[in-house]
Amino acid sequence: MKSLREKIAVRLRKGRPMTTISIRIPEDLIDDLKELAPLRGFSGYQPLIRSYIGEGMRRDETALAQPEIKVLGDTLRKRGIPEDVITEVIAETLQKSA
Repeated sequence: MKSLREKIAVRLRKGRPMTTISIRIPEDLIDDLKELAPLRGFSGYQPLIRSYIGEGMRRDETALAQPEIKVLGDTLRKRGIPEDVITEVIAETLQKSA
């Protein structure tokens, strides 16, 4: 199994092979992504979606690589804290520890 550092290095390489997938997304969300993409500096909504997926993957992999972060998330979930708040807390914690 590759280390987190190795995975990130692979993901930063240009020209990585791509594969086509099909995913159902609400039309209004696609419309919003199309409007947001150029404002965020993307050429279209699909690169923006890939960026969002990559951000989520990096955040989750980093959290899972740090057992205390996983324990924090699990503890907050047990206490009924909303997932979006947990995500913000973990992201903030990781930024401060970087």
